[in-house]
Amino acid sequence: MPRESDLYPPLKAWFAAQGYTVKGEVGAADLVARKGDEIIVVELKLGFSLTLFHQAMDRLAVSDTVYVAVPAGGKAKPFAANVKLSRRLGLGVLSVRLRDGFVEAHASPGNYTPRKSPKKIKRLKKAFDRLQGDPNAGGATRHGLITGYRQDAITCARFLAVHGPSGGARIKDWAEVPDATAIMAANHYGWFTRVSRGVYDLTASGRTALADWGDVGD
Repeated sequence: MPRESDLYPPLKAWFAAQGYTVKGEVGAADLVARKGDEIIVVELKLGFSLTLFHQAMDRLAVSDTVYVAVPAGGKAKPFAANVKLSRRLGLGVLSVRLRDGFVEAHASPGNYTPRKSPKKIKRLKKAFDRLQGDPNAGGATRHGLITGYRQDAITCARFLAVHGPSGGARIKDWAEVPDATAIMAANHYGWFTRVSRGVYDLTASGRTALADWGDVGD
């Protein structure tokens, strides 16, 4: 069973090879590497945890160069997410392969400015504008999570319940659902059935859904 202390010798050797003098358990820090006035602090743990991040953030009071170090070999997706979080906190990330002491740097300490994604921004704005009102009130309703897509599907279902089988173009114009035809054709919720080319009606599930979801968007 590995111990936190198993991480120390490879890390000490790694920093020493870069010209640092290294000492362990200096004050509250697990490892301190020093070269002249430059001080690097490293917090060691057997895995990422809130405690590790709290400790590392505290060390920023004594050095701008703070790393967290964990054993290599964790699951890729959680590891990548923790590296991303570390960057946002201004922390560096080191991993130690315990079988041979190989040390790898995954992130450097320092201020981090995330790159904005125009595609994600556009998608968020579109979802915001599509959602009518504020049906989720900060969380899922008794129906579950309500999306703009579901609201549009409910509007289509309401229209069909009142007017009977109808074409998507008619619903688009009268009920102001631009994607009415695509929504009914995709039929993700099982609410619609095609009765002729471009014309749809409600299924039994659709009528039940109106009873369950009829107040959404009101």
